[in-house]
Amino acid sequence: MRLAKPRIRPLPDAELNEEQKSIMETLGRNKTFNIFRALIHHPVLFKNWLTFANYVLSKRSTLSAREREIAILRIGWLCKAEYEWAQHVVIGKAAGITDDEIDRIAQGPDAAGWNPHDAAILRATAELHKDKIISDATWRKLSERYNEQQLMDLVFAVGQYNLVSMALNTFGVQLDPGLKGFKK
Repeated sequence: MRLAKPRIRPLPDAELNEEQKSIMETLGRNKTFNIFRALIHHPVLFKNWLTFANYVLSKRSTLSAREREIAILRIGWLCKAEYEWAQHVVIGKAAGITDDEIDRIAQGPDAAGWNPHDAAILRATAELHKDKIISDATWRKLSERYNEQQLMDLVFAVGQYNLVSMALNTFGVQLDPGLKGFKK
């Protein structure tokens, strides 16, 4: 973890006001996650952010869960967001990403074994992180399989998780119990 302790501590149930309790109840079993317990300090922001965050992770997004998770894991790695990485390793595995692929996501698009499309997702994510634009060559490669909506969803997924990674790192959100961070 980049910070050894939280700057914004996770709020326990006993300290939630009625508005915060109402929002947390909508999260169901996910309400125990440290990210949500930190963000609930700002209920208006949290509630509005959840709308977009839920879209990115939902079936309404035009990206497959596997491809979305490749991008999310790569941006989490590039942002050195250990909480993001640890959460999405679990989600990525549920979406069909193998342990070998998770190791290769950390290595990037030039690691041996990627098919051209998955490599393009990783490359696009790195380009967005570094240059804030996807290069023409990578855009063309993605366009071989993606329509305009998928291209847009990829950019917004990477942007969403870049933002989340910045927040997690800055707020010092610590790993939830049972999660493993970056391999040391």
